[in-house]
Amino acid sequence: MEMLVSCRETDATCTIQQAIDACFLQGGGEVQIPEGKYSVTSLRLRSNVCLHLLENAQLIASRNCEDYEKFLEDTLEPVPEHDKSDADVWKGPPYEPDYEFFNKPGSRWNRGVIKALDAENISIIGEKGSVINGRDCYDALGEEGYRGPHAINLWRCKNITLSGYTVQNSANWAHAIFESNGINVDGITVVAGHDGIHMTACDNIRIANSTFETGDDCVAGIDNENVYVGSCLMNSSCSALRFGGRNVLIENCRMEGPGKYFFRGSLSEEEKKNGILAESKEGQHRNNMLTAFLYHADHSRAIRGNSGKIVIQNCVFKNVDRFMEYNFSGSNIWQMNAPLTDVTFENITAEGIKIPLVLYGDKDNKVSLTMKNIDVSFSDEAKDSFIQLCHFDSVLLDSVTVKNLKVPVLIRKWSDDGKIVTENFVCEGFNGEMEAMADEPFVCQWI
Repeated sequence: MEMLVSCRETDATCTIQQAIDACFLQGGGEVQIPEGKYSVTSLRLRSNVCLHLLENAQLIASRNCEDYEKFLEDTLEPVPEHDKSDADVWKGPPYEPDYEFFNKPGSRWNRGVIKALDAENISIIGEKGSVINGRDCYDALGEEGYRGPHAINLWRCKNITLSGYTVQNSANWAHAIFESNGINVDGITVVAGHDGIHMTACDNIRIANSTFETGDDCVAGIDNENVYVGSCLMNSSCSALRFGGRNVLIENCRMEGPGKYFFRGSLSEEEKKNGILAESKEGQHRNNMLTAFLYHADHSRAIRGNSGKIVIQNCVFKNVDRFMEYNFSGSNIWQMNAPLTDVTFENITAEGIKIPLVLYGDKDNKVSLTMKNIDVSFSDEAKDSFIQLCHFDSVLLDSVTVKNLKVPVLIRKWSDDGKIVTENFVCEGFNGEMEAMADEPFVCQWI
């Protein structure tokens, strides 16, 4: 079944939803949104339905955060009572395991401009100029006291296709996807807002040929399995990858800072309320890109297993503060739910690095690092070592070249329980120690 939406009334939500529902009741079909601007609140996508934004079609989200509660009033596929939540909204970190705020599809935090629950064979496809605009909807009861609905919020879905459109100014994550299987993302663009795509407990994921220019992390998530990210541009005022999972391949990506758009957490309360949409400017709020790869395993939920077999290859890092950060030492709440067993970097060119690569396991959960064919050039601001290690199993540095690092020690260790192997390791112009134990007790800080 194919339906063309023609209404451009003040609020087109009802008209678009009726078209989605009609396709669903006929066994599936495509809802086409033609060129124009359509004001919407919350749309529910259903099984076997494609939402197709034609050229220059724009969905413009409401800036009234209470408009997004209508999802709970659905009578065609009522939201199960066990998915609803009366929990208080934001309490801040550290999170408790199975924290209801995040883990109930019907909670305030899980509001979205487009939502799907227990759906299969769903797609959102956009043509040139198609946009989903979250308008930085402000919610004083939301996460961190200002974040509003996600642009796209999907729970327990199967066979998801997302392609071609742009999400801009998402009030929280542009794509928040949970407990879903078979996710194919191709050729999307995310501009400003928060995380570009954040997946939790999802399997069989492909993200390709996409552009992320975000105020927060580009590709993020915890407890994911069988993940491919390829040929993407990542520009962020946080991290390119804040990710945890098993069997993860990242390749042919360019991760470049500083962020084109603000980290919205650095805005004033008034700016958050008003929706500051402008690009960042030097010295105006924070927009440095923190990390190329930041491990992620927080306590927002139980995690199915440890992370490992993460490979990042054939990538460029430019003007990113830190190459990588992993800290399982006990002081980083964002990484302490499950350990990382191993990570591999291969064929990487990095320039403008400022802060050491950090690899901290603990005595019961040691971690291994492999670096092959790596060319790292440090910024003139760099004042510490190349790598800092604690409770590691093995580190292999094979054909690694380090440039412009004027420090006394290349590798600084807080434990001596692991093995370091170097082959064709070169640090240009370096006259100090290759390895050194720290001269003071191990203290870890998350930067």
